[in-house]
Amino acid sequence: MVETLSIAVIGAPGVGKTSIIRQFIYNDFSEVYTPTRSRYVYRPSVILNGHMYDLKILDVPPISSFPASTSQEWMDLRCRGVRNANAYILVYDICCVESFEYVKMIRQQIMEHREGSGNEVTILVVGSKRDLQRQRFTPRRAVSVLVKKTWKCGYVECSAKYNWHVVLLFKELLGIAVARGLRHNHASIRLQGALQRNRCSIM
Repeated sequence: MVETLSIAVIGAPGVGKTSIIRQFIYNDFSEVYTPTRSRYVYRPSVILNGHMYDLKILDVPPISSFPASTSQEWMDLRCRGVRNANAYILVYDICCVESFEYVKMIRQQIMEHREGSGNEVTILVVGSKRDLQRQRFTPRRAVSVLVKKTWKCGYVECSAKYNWHVVLLFKELLGIAVARGLRHNHASIRLQGALQRNRCSIM
């Protein structure tokens, strides 16, 4: 049986959410910025330690807040499926402090509105545009400590432009999600092969 894992990718405008997803699935990067105006669903498959997982990746347009209820979620087309996602990738631009403040707000709302989920909600915070390292707004270590120690979330920095740590961040997310309750519980996750052009990656 193939497990399905729903992942919502959320972040402020222009942080590179779509670029990260497209680099992961299609090995593709565009220098042209096209704002995400409506919710888009990607459905790649990955193989992790011999088990196949179907991913449902929601590319979520900028939302002012995390939907507090099911009715609020269904009233806003951009939010469909966001409340019930198995995992969240919260993306910020390492050069833009406002985009990190947005991630801080959304993460807090996820913790408040996912009733009964407590700290078991899988959240990975991603610092994008690592290739612009010199322009970053705060030292990497400060952000990493806050996210890992205080928020108890995973943390990865990546560059969609140079395909640096893009596969790693999805591997990291799956590792946390699998350990937290998908049927196949694996302690160690190895990257067994590169991303395939057929949209199935072996992790």
